[in-house]
Amino acid sequence: MNIPGIEDLMRQAQAFSEKLSKMKEELARQTVTASAGGGMVKVLADGRGRIMKVEIEPQVVNPKDLEMLQDLVMAATNQAISKARELAADATRSLTGGMPIPGLDTLFS
Repeated sequence: MNIPGIEDLMRQAQAFSEKLSKMKEELARQTVTASAGGGMVKVLADGRGRIMKVEIEPQVVNPKDLEMLQDLVMAATNQAISKARELAADATRSLTGGMPIPGLDTLFS
């Protein structure tokens, strides 16, 4: 049985899959940086949301106030992940021409 247009549809699906793979690779190479506490804590993440580096200024390390340091690390990490998600969302929109495809955004989180 030969369904008209199925070969063209399969080629389009393959081309989209290849573009998606390239986009994932590109996002893995891109980075975002976030900070908290006036730059005392900095977090570097890749475009897929993986934390790559955490920098903490020595003066913010106070053994008597670990809770503040924990809050700063958490805030900077959440901001970095949010920036990475936005980077991935922008890349996804450019790949799909702005057309929303359910579940596509979760491929990068």
